[in-house]
Amino acid sequence: MSDTEITRVFICGSALRGQPDHGTIAETEFLGAVKTQPNYRLHSVYDQHPGVYEVETDGIAIAGELYAMTPAQYQHLLDNEPPNLYPGPVTLEDGSDATAMLYPQDLIEANNLPDVSQFGGWTAYKASLG
Repeated sequence: MSDTEITRVFICGSALRGQPDHGTIAETEFLGAVKTQPNYRLHSVYDQHPGVYEVETDGIAIAGELYAMTPAQYQHLLDNEPPNLYPGPVTLEDGSDATAMLYPQDLIEANNLPDVSQFGGWTAYKASLG
């Protein structure tokens, strides 16, 4: 696979290793554990998946995993995402960019979805639920 065919995807929710939807990306190439720049907020969307969006102030670095995906693998991921998630760019702590599944901030606010940014990542938040 050539570099032009690869999409670098930042995973930070239910498809992480050890989470229930990891099978969706099990065939993709794991590149490592990473964090974003501290430019994002993390909310719980009904405890099913995270809602992430970019902010100008008061952001956090979100813990996640980086994967390399072929076009078919990336399309499979998109086809299996929950409603309202959309692909968008995120900046990782090393300054490089990746694609992530983001969630509309207006829907988070309209539905009063809880901010769980203090946990730093979805896995830590889910572990806190017992």
